[in-house]
Amino acid sequence: MSSPGDSAHLLVVDDDARLRGLLQRFLSEEGFRVTAVDSAAAARQAISAMMFDLLVLDVMMPGESGLSLTESLRRERNEVPILMLTARGAPEDRIAGLEHGVDDYLAKPFDPRELALRVRTILRRAAPPVTTQALSTAPVQLGHSWFDIERGELRGPEGIVRLTGGEAALLQALARRVGEVLSREEIGAALGTPEAGERAIDVQVTRLRRKVEADPREPRFIQTVRHRGYVLRPGP
Repeated sequence: MSSPGDSAHLLVVDDDARLRGLLQRFLSEEGFRVTAVDSAAAARQAISAMMFDLLVLDVMMPGESGLSLTESLRRERNEVPILMLTARGAPEDRIAGLEHGVDDYLAKPFDPRELALRVRTILRRAAPPVTTQALSTAPVQLGHSWFDIERGELRGPEGIVRLTGGEAALLQALARRVGEVLSREEIGAALGTPEAGERAIDVQVTRLRRKVEADPREPRFIQTVRHRGYVLRPGP
């Protein structure tokens, strides 16, 4: 039985030659196709030439940092899922990654098995689920936009609104339980990151509101319920 994400093409970006080689070998043994480069500049060249399903990206590199590369890719509307590797495990550092558009983070040193598990979790979130008539769910209206729950696709007046894997998973979790308040713990579990702190969930919600709400400071659809969590209230 194949695991989610098998045969996915990963781009590993790390300036540490030894770690880069270890990551490439381990992830290849786990069934992934792996390209490895040593800098953000090399990553840009690879991304311009090939399609990748996920980036495994070191945050601290000579020249352009992983955070800067992530921010640039998101500005360019490149929503390739990104798993950030960081030697800084403090909550504020992980939150900074989420604010820049990272999907998940893993602090060094890490167990290679956890790396593979997180990669597969991100790929599972990012992949369009197999749909059948029995599983079909009516799209949810969010003002002038519509969200297809099963496809994880948000479509506005000008076409598809690009969501990261984490943003799509968050909106799916809320849309599947319209009108119900989801705690931050429930949201973290739905995103596949049950260890995520409250602040990390809040950051994801803030990012999603920028793509859903006309005025993110006065959210109409994704509402905060004080001391409890968040609730989705769709409508025209």
